[in-house]
Amino acid sequence: MNPFKSAKEQLLRAVEIGGLSKYKAEILLHPDRYVEVAIPVQMDDGTQKIFTGFRCQHNNSRGPYKGGIRYHQDVNLDEVKALSFWMSFKCALIDIPFGGGKGGVIVDPKKLSDIELERLSRGWVQKIWRLLGPQVDVPAPDVNTNGKIMGWMLDEYEKITGSKAPATFTGKDVGHGGSEGRTEATGYGGGNLVEEILQKQIVDLPRKTVAIQGLGNVGSYFAEYVFKLGCKVVALSDSKGGIINMDGLNVQEVEAHKKATGSVKDFTGARNVSQEELLELDVDVLVPAALENVIVPENAGKIRARLVVEMANGPTAAEADPILEQNGVLVVPDFLANSGGVCVSYYEWYQNIHQEKWAGHFVLEKLKTQITSQFHEVLQLAKEKNTTLRNAAYILAASRIMEKM
Repeated sequence: MNPFKSAKEQLLRAVEIGGLSKYKAEILLHPDRYVEVAIPVQMDDGTQKIFTGFRCQHNNSRGPYKGGIRYHQDVNLDEVKALSFWMSFKCALIDIPFGGGKGGVIVDPKKLSDIELERLSRGWVQKIWRLLGPQVDVPAPDVNTNGKIMGWMLDEYEKITGSKAPATFTGKDVGHGGSEGRTEATGYGGGNLVEEILQKQIVDLPRKTVAIQGLGNVGSYFAEYVFKLGCKVVALSDSKGGIINMDGLNVQEVEAHKKATGSVKDFTGARNVSQEELLELDVDVLVPAALENVIVPENAGKIRARLVVEMANGPTAAEADPILEQNGVLVVPDFLANSGGVCVSYYEWYQNIHQEKWAGHFVLEKLKTQITSQFHEVLQLAKEKNTTLRNAAYILAASRIMEKM
């Protein structure tokens, strides 16, 4: 499925329900700009490889373009367009002064040495540095990129421009201008929403059982947070497969097993399950925290969870939404559920601009207040419009962008 097509369909559905401007919506269906660049990299064996890189800048009505850079062999322009589109709505929804952007490079970073990876990262900046800057476009880490890579990119940008500009990139290591709390922010932000749903009894979750597809950074911190809430994490998966134990899994022990063996599979005391089986388990909370389009029309009717918290970007196809709604499944949409990361990226940008340094506990408390506040705005709008949280979230975010347009 084309993720950008799916994203556009979701917006148009919300525009119709919310009675928003179709003319402005039409503008939002198209990114302001996208570039494709060829990045020559000298390999360690003396040969040269040309890598393809992208940057898509969707909309900057509310502020500088903002969004991650992913390194993956399957990165393509449609994916980058869709992700930049979602970033515009995510930033508007969490109410930070940024627009949407996204970047990527077609590469399997596991096949590169550290030196080759650094050359590639600096090469990406060399090709598009004129499109970047603290008030223009502020990239961040995404799939297979991290604070170290952001440090290389920032260093290259500052070398080329001849000036210090730490706010040009976020997600940096703490020692190089990064914000405390950023590493756990996305997972914790999703956890904040589950905590709010439990406390306010927005959905009846009697067993508090949770299945998480994807045990990367986001899934791990989310699992840690909900475990502290008293939830029972019963199923986990990574790219190689999944495991289940309905009596509950010790997340830290699973992570140690994954580190030792390269996968969560074959964890002692648990049964191996497929990704498809994990999605259809009889649990209270389902958390797709891996890739796009895992809940589709073919399996949407088999989802038994009462609550779906979308920690991945675009895990539910547009055609699957009506099926989930009909079956009474409450879906916390991706661009609200996983907005904790970009929210704290904004805090990092702000700290860099104002030469401030905030304590980690302050950052995470500030995030909790902001994300739960926006969640209740979405919830209230959903009730007023008698619609889903996704439609309400799109209506709220789109109205905020259109107001600035």
